[in-house]
Amino acid sequence: MVWLWAAMASLALPVAASALPNHSMLSHDLAVGEPTRKALLDVLRPVIARDLGQPVRFVVTVLRTQDGWAFAHVVPQTATGGAIDFSKTRHAERLQAGILDGPDIYALMENRGGRWIVRDFVVGPTDVTYAGWPDDYGAPAALFGLP
Repeated sequence: MVWLWAAMASLALPVAASALPNHSMLSHDLAVGEPTRKALLDVLRPVIARDLGQPVRFVVTVLRTQDGWAFAHVVPQTATGGAIDFSKTRHAERLQAGILDGPDIYALMENRGGRWIVRDFVVGPTDVTYAGWPDDYGAPAALFGLP
């Protein structure tokens, strides 16, 4: 037993500060009640309401920030909590053609001068549209869970 402890103790090597993770490179999932979460959803809500032509609220699947960027994966609902009828939105043709892959919305937001703005969003994509956002906008790939 003593040899095992000694072997394990020898594995505990000091770590150079440069080897520690850079916290600015880490993304942060926002919990319910965090002020930034509310601010982001308040910025996104009117944009999506305009796009869908009706007031909305969200079920949040992912809401994450990193280095002045935010990524949201939300599912919109009517103001009363019901499902959105996409046949009554500007996405009706996509729905009819089978190229609206569910109600999921993915959005990219950026903090500019202390204010969050929506840079891009996609409704019901049939592919991983946001995979191109790091190249298109300069947002960190880790924000989206991409390598």
